[in-house]
Amino acid sequence: MDEILRLDAVGQARAVREGRVSPRELAEAAIAKIEAFDGALNAVVHKRYERALAEAGALPEGGPFRGVPILLKDLGWVEKGEPYNAGSRALDGVEIAADGYSVAKLKAAGFVILGRTSTPEFGTTITTEPLAFGPTRNPYDPAYSAGGSSGGSAAAVAAGMVAVATASDGGGSIRIPASLCGLVGLKPTKGRSSYGPSGGEGWSGFSVSGLVSRSVRDTAAVLDLISGFEEGDPYGAPALPRPLTEEVGACPGRLRIGFVTRHPRGDVPEHAELTAAVAGAARLLESLGHHVEPGHPDELGNPGFPEHFGALVAANVAAEVESVGAWRGRPVSLEELEPRNRAMAEAGAQRTAVQHVLAVQWMDGFRRRMAAWWRSGHDLLLAPSLGVPPFPLGWVPPEDLSTAFGRTAHAVSYTSAFNATGQPSVSLPLHRTAAGLPVGVQLVAATGREDLLVRLAAQIEAAAPFRHTALR
Repeated sequence: MDEILRLDAVGQARAVREGRVSPRELAEAAIAKIEAFDGALNAVVHKRYERALAEAGALPEGGPFRGVPILLKDLGWVEKGEPYNAGSRALDGVEIAADGYSVAKLKAAGFVILGRTSTPEFGTTITTEPLAFGPTRNPYDPAYSAGGSSGGSAAAVAAGMVAVATASDGGGSIRIPASLCGLVGLKPTKGRSSYGPSGGEGWSGFSVSGLVSRSVRDTAAVLDLISGFEEGDPYGAPALPRPLTEEVGACPGRLRIGFVTRHPRGDVPEHAELTAAVAGAARLLESLGHHVEPGHPDELGNPGFPEHFGALVAANVAAEVESVGAWRGRPVSLEELEPRNRAMAEAGAQRTAVQHVLAVQWMDGFRRRMAAWWRSGHDLLLAPSLGVPPFPLGWVPPEDLSTAFGRTAHAVSYTSAFNATGQPSVSLPLHRTAAGLPVGVQLVAATGREDLLVRLAAQIEAAAPFRHTALR
């Protein structure tokens, strides 16, 4: 059974179809693995084992992922009848009334949901250490962070509890934990999947839903499942030419790829491990026949970006706090929040509607100026997935907000810009530090070009297979 659990989700689904394992047996094995190893990692905060086993035993035939266990991030990804905390005790006692559209699609495909994974409070930082639930530990070294905000999902997948887990990304929250846990983490184009029925968008469109996985084909297959415009959505992503699963193994052609190792804004410290990761990836891409050269969008260095991005996020945090109060039936006091979110909610509430609209308009211009680089003939940008090397738990101190915000700003310096532009980007596990900790590299495509990312990521995976040495 352990051999089947080590397969990716596509492989596990095939094992079920071939009768090598039943959905219930596979769910039982995954539950046993969670129980054996989650005590050390603290990745799963809500368990629904009884419901999962009953559902596994009653699954109808069919469904591309019939019987495959999965975990849902406890931020977004709402499921009817289940608790929901978003990393905060302010939501204790809340129970969800209806499945989110993407959760319903996962169920229809045959996935068996085993529980919910940890996230920092409201997903507003780069490490999963919520005061409500305690830190999630990195399977490669338990003294280190699994990243955030999808850190619980990343730790669970890297450790082998499940082959895939859901995630979301508002400033790097798929790519950062994928980088730190040695996984594939693709942030889709803005609007690729729906936030309905309860929401329209996250963080003014910065946030998108996705997953973390151990293989490119899993990433492609699950994104195919959850993608699609739903009635009432505020916008949708450009249509893909064909399913992403058909891009796995397709030739990407000879691509023109720019790369960057020193952030053009000049305020992000360069680190040797990140430089080595990008340089190694550039050599690999050259060996695959691509044209690789130094280069990046000039706009990536715009000194005004952090201020405008931070202002919009703060406004969204303030709005979320108000929404939580309405949801639970009583206002949220600032004292209920972690210091980071208390400060962000206060700052967001102080901004005027005019200031908010002006920040949105500034981002409109930023998005168009960034897009010009891809229109000029570049296919992809290669950059670090994370602006800092792997970091230990406690590196983002909850009480020292000046240090915490400064370190977070450096960490998201290569990711948050593409939340603002809405472009798709993927973190791939191509480097290890001398201590054996994963370091991801990021590839960024033009808006709507997940197809190109999947083609190239699959080519890279075939040429330099990803190592998942933290598997339990």
